[in-house]
Amino acid sequence: MTAGLNRRHLLKSASSLLAVATLGGFASRNAQAAPLRSTGDAALIHHPAYTPIDQCLQGAVDDGTVAGVVAMGATERGLVYEGARGRTNVHGREAIGPDTIFWLLSMTKAITATACMQLVEQGRLRLDQPAGEFLPQLKAPRILDGFDASGQPKLRPARNAITVRHLLTHTSGFTYSIWSDRLGQYEKATGMPDIGYSMNGAFAAPLEFEPGERWEYGIGMDWIGKLVEAVTDQSLEVYFREHIFEPLGMRNTGFLIGSAQKQRVAAMHRRQGDGSLAVEPFEINQRPEFFMGGGGLFSTPRDYMAFLQMLLNSGTYRGERVLRADTVAMMFRNHIGDLQVTEMQTAQPSWSNSFDQFPGAAHKWGLSFDINTQPGPHGRSAGSVSWAGLLNTYFWVDPVKRVAGSLFTQMLPFYDARVVSLYGQFERAFYDGLQRA
Repeated sequence: MTAGLNRRHLLKSASSLLAVATLGGFASRNAQAAPLRSTGDAALIHHPAYTPIDQCLQGAVDDGTVAGVVAMGATERGLVYEGARGRTNVHGREAIGPDTIFWLLSMTKAITATACMQLVEQGRLRLDQPAGEFLPQLKAPRILDGFDASGQPKLRPARNAITVRHLLTHTSGFTYSIWSDRLGQYEKATGMPDIGYSMNGAFAAPLEFEPGERWEYGIGMDWIGKLVEAVTDQSLEVYFREHIFEPLGMRNTGFLIGSAQKQRVAAMHRRQGDGSLAVEPFEINQRPEFFMGGGGLFSTPRDYMAFLQMLLNSGTYRGERVLRADTVAMMFRNHIGDLQVTEMQTAQPSWSNSFDQFPGAAHKWGLSFDINTQPGPHGRSAGSVSWAGLLNTYFWVDPVKRVAGSLFTQMLPFYDARVVSLYGQFERAFYDGLQRA
């Protein structure tokens, strides 16, 4: 793919990607939430202990790593760091901030998983229940078994049923074309739309392996979105708003973006060959045939941090309980057994670099989270959970040291080496700051 792509190509690739250990007292001993002034985007939390983070963010703007960036960190007591540097558009004058609108893409998945687990708590779903009991399309899945001499796909029936757990853990057999040459070939041969168009025809995608036999990132969470709608008889837009966003005060999060919110959207940038950033048009389909549980939400860093704080605090935030504590603990545990999370090797390098958060180390998958089984290189504990979104947005939750952090930019290709380095610098400076605060 070339850099000068049209809006349709941007929409197509948008969804092709991007999503408890013993509790310790590290954060509660060393950090207290700073007061937040009610002055809009200017109300950034600054504590001298976190000055190195400010310097990292400013340096990333100054050297062209990002046009703008927002970073946030919290302990179980609340926000302790909130910082922003740069602009929403590299050619504009609007300052970026914690109330800027970002496209979440695969950071949507953790919210969709939360909705699913609410239904599991209520006994309306079971993790090992065949998903075909609610979604007839999944009763007789077929596996892509190669292509014939004329380039047409060969399909065979799957032996195993697809369960709710398979869909939540990317072990169902569904994939993304950005990570799979074969699925991309299938789309070209059949005319099947990519999931990113938000067209129901994308759910005709075949499996690439038997359910439960390996881990490979894919559209399982979009199927979970369909499952939530089937069980509740509500659209995801309504269900999320009533059961997650309103309790958490996430007033700027949803699948459909209003006119006023659109004025606050951070522009999408693309890294050029010379390292500079160029603005490209980008927007999730606002007249979708379905709401993408795998990647369709927009939000603000402040809103998403409320969601992360809910997870960090075992399902509650500001007195509102969204999940039971035992449910959150279960979501943070390994659910793929002896299978391994493997490097996601890109099939479309103009959209994403190959992706492995912990190269050389074993990592597992929970119920919508990557789990590092060894301590991370920048401070997070073993047993932390994390994921990311296509436009270089990232988050982690550390249930041992009781902290959570997020970093928001809007740029391609995903897993940009310079942004990944900034993310690591932020994480290290945040943990160091907790010790000094």
